Amino acid sequence: MVPRISADGYRFNTVKKHAIIPIFIPHLGCPEKCVFCDQIAITARQGMPGEDDVRKTIDTYLETLEEVSPKEREIAFYGGSFTGIPSSLQEKYLGIAKEYMDRGSVSSIHLSTRPDYIDEDVLSCLKTYGVKTIELGVQSFDDRVLALSKRGHDSASVYKALEMIRAWGFDLGIQLMIGLPGDSMESCLFSAKEAAILKPKVARLYPTVVLENTELYQMYLKGDFVPLDRDEALSRTATMYRVLREAGILIMRVGLKSTDIINSRALGEINRGTYHPAFRQLVESEIAREDIESLIEKIYEDRTPPCLIIASNPLWVSAAAGHNGINREYFREKYPGMELNFLSDEKISPGEFKIYETNGGMHL
Repeated sequence: MVPRISADGYRFNTVKKHAIIPIFIPHLGCPEKCVFCDQIAITARQGMPGEDDVRKTIDTYLETLEEVSPKEREIAFYGGSFTGIPSSLQEKYLGIAKEYMDRGSVSSIHLSTRPDYIDEDVLSCLKTYGVKTIELGVQSFDDRVLALSKRGHDSASVYKALEMIRAWGFDLGIQLMIGLPGDSMESCLFSAKEAAILKPKVARLYPTVVLENTELYQMYLKGDFVPLDRDEALSRTATMYRVLREAGILIMRVGLKSTDIINSRALGEINRGTYHPAFRQLVESEIAREDIESLIEKIYEDRTPPCLIIASNPLWVSAAAGHNGINREYFREKYPGMELNFLSDEKISPGEFKIYETNGGMHL
C-alpha cells in the first residue's frame, strides 16, 4: 500500500525543539598547539568575551527563542578548552550562565574541553554551577594519530577523562576528526567503534580541514601530509556516522560550521573537497543512496520497475533525493526508464527508507 501524501508534498514542521545559545571562548584555554588548529579561524573570534558580552549574547538569543520552551534552551561554551582557562574566569562565565538557569530562562549548561584538562577538582566546580554536558575533543582513539597530530596526550587520558565524567553524572559528548596525520579508514572505524562502546549522548564528526596558519599547512607544503579527497572523506565519515547512529548516539554536527573566516582560509585546492558548507548533507546523501540502492537490488533482482516511490522520514527526504538532486540523477542513470519519486512519511524512522512500486503518474 502506498502511503498518502498531502497537497504540499513533503513539507514538514521545522520549529526547533532544542536551542543552543553559543558563547565562544578562544584558544586561551588550550595548553597545546595541535598541528591542525587555528582557533581564530574556527571560532571567528579573537578576544575573550567580557561579562557584559556574555550577558548580551544570551539576552539577544533569548529574544529570538520565545517559541522554544525554557526547558529546551541551553547555554554552551564553545571554541576552546573551557576548563583550561583560569579557574576564576571559568567561574565568572559559569556564574552568569547559572543566573539564567536560576531564573528559569534556560535549562542547562554545556561546554567543550580537552581530555587532559579534566580532573576531580574541575568536575566538582562544574557540578557546583549546574553544568549538564561536557564534550571532549577526543579527535581519535588511535595513539599514533594523536602523537602525529601533537595532541599532547594519549588515548589513556581520553579513557580516564570519560570515566570520571560519567562517574560525576554529566552527559557526555565526543568529537572525532577524520583524516588526521597517520589516519586511515581502519583507525577512523576503530575510533567510531570505541565511541559507540562508550555511548556518549552526543557526537560530532569533523573531516580535517587544512587552514593557513597551522603546522598542518606547512606539512602539506613539504609533502608530509596529503588531505583526503572528497570521495574518501565522504566514505570514512559515512562509515563512522553509521556506527554512531546504530549505537543510538545523536550526531550533532558533521563538518565544520560555515563562517566567512573559514570560507576564506579553507583553501579549496588543498582540501580537495573535505570542507563543504553542506558536508553533513553530502554524507547523509551518500548513506541514503547506498541504502536505497541496496533495497532496490534486493527487491527487484531480475527487473527494473517502471515507477518507484522512495519514502523516508521528513528529516531525510532531501538526503534521499541527494544534495542538489545528486541521488535522483544517479538512479536515473543506473535505471534508465524508471520513474522515481520521493515521499515524506513521518511514520518512518529517520535514516530508514521504504520503496513502493506504482503505475506512475505521481510527481513530487
